[in-house]
Amino acid sequence: MRKRLSSKLVRRAFAMWLPLAVLATLSILATYSAVQQDLRQTANDPQRGMALDAAVRLDGGAHASDVVGISKVEMSSSLTPFVLVLDSGGNVLASGATLDGSVPQPPLGLVGEAHSLGHDDVTWQPRAGVRSAAVVVPWKGGAVLSGRSLTAIEEREDSILADLFLGGLITLACLAAACLLAARLWPSMSADAPV
Repeated sequence: MRKRLSSKLVRRAFAMWLPLAVLATLSILATYSAVQQDLRQTANDPQRGMALDAAVRLDGGAHASDVVGISKVEMSSSLTPFVLVLDSGGNVLASGATLDGSVPQPPLGLVGEAHSLGHDDVTWQPRAGVRSAAVVVPWKGGAVLSGRSLTAIEEREDSILADLFLGGLITLACLAAACLLAARLWPSMSADAPV
């Protein structure tokens, strides 16, 4: 009879725990999604300002090499933002970045997208292991691409995911303990009470 009572207790606790576990899991997933999207969207903010400023200077008559800066950012290892000036065909006129020592070539179609949309926000992966948050803004002669590495953002996302996963496991365990206690305290837990 004690075994039967214990089995009913566990089933009742599980019935209470299951919808709470689903709700907690969905809440954790929604939290991660919102935080990840916020991190990724704000990753474009510095580049947007840099690209807009460069486009204004180019439209005002500045030379392409004047708006990209003197030092070259190595995309594979630096977190520093960079600027590339593209002509109307998408060819690089001036570059403030290198990739493994060479001038990187952005994907075709960015100039057209920037002109039709007013700007274009993209994740640019010129090779495996190198990802940049890039903003492309039009100017009269083509477009300006400003980007920066996503390494720090992606590390932050991974850390938040790990924290939420651990917090989720702890939450589910606490819910299980609370449901087991609630099932024990359920008023009609006699051996002949229906479950």
